[in-house]
Amino acid sequence: MTGVLHTVDAGVAHLTLNRPKALNALTPDQRELLVELLAGASADPDVRAVVLTGTGRGFCAGADLRGGAAGGERVAGDVARLIRTGAQRLIAAVLDCEKPVIAAVNGTAAGLGAHLALACDLVLAAESAKFIEVFVRRGLVPDGGGAYLLPRLVGPQRAKELMFFGDALTAADAECVGLVNRVVPDAELDKTAREWAARLAAGPTRALALTKQLVNASLDGDRAAAFAAEAAAQEINMTTADAQEGVRSFVERRSPEYRGR
Repeated sequence: MTGVLHTVDAGVAHLTLNRPKALNALTPDQRELLVELLAGASADPDVRAVVLTGTGRGFCAGADLRGGAAGGERVAGDVARLIRTGAQRLIAAVLDCEKPVIAAVNGTAAGLGAHLALACDLVLAAESAKFIEVFVRRGLVPDGGGAYLLPRLVGPQRAKELMFFGDALTAADAECVGLVNRVVPDAELDKTAREWAARLAAGPTRALALTKQLVNASLDGDRAAAFAAEAAAQEINMTTADAQEGVRSFVERRSPEYRGR
């Protein structure tokens, strides 16, 4: 059984975690494959959107810790290095992907799995989905960028509540606090994700990439830096065929036909 299913259809790359018996807990090999596939999606002009989901009852139960922590003597620096090259590298791959990434959260998203979903540009959740900051239950500090992502999505006090208590958050509650764009019935999750992805895949791909970059960077810089980045992005985007088509279609009073170029 392949740990990650990968297909490309009509400009959309579908990445599906496929270890349902383990609630799609991520192995190192799966993590590395996701990083590789996301980088590939960025570089492939025929991929214009990405959907990330899971099989079975879980979206992703976090990192698969079975058999990984016991072997060998640990020295100073090992843990930090493991986090940098593992969980953080995966979350960065989602944030830095040049194509819009939709999380279709089909079930439990816990620990690193929750952060994997929240790093995506848009988050759809099935009604049965749950989000759990599970680290505190194991006496651990959140990893996978959780302390970076959550305050930016829900504010510092709500983020601390989620991380301090580790309570399961229903999909409806996740939508209320701003972690989820939309909650849909379980049977409609795949259909809705495909519809959203199709809309993105039909859009001006480079403009979307630059917009994503601007929004992500704006959370970490000051106004002057954000304005300068915006002006530079506009300069770059106006050299694309899609931008020229967008302006031309407006003048000609017709719908644009974007090609992702």
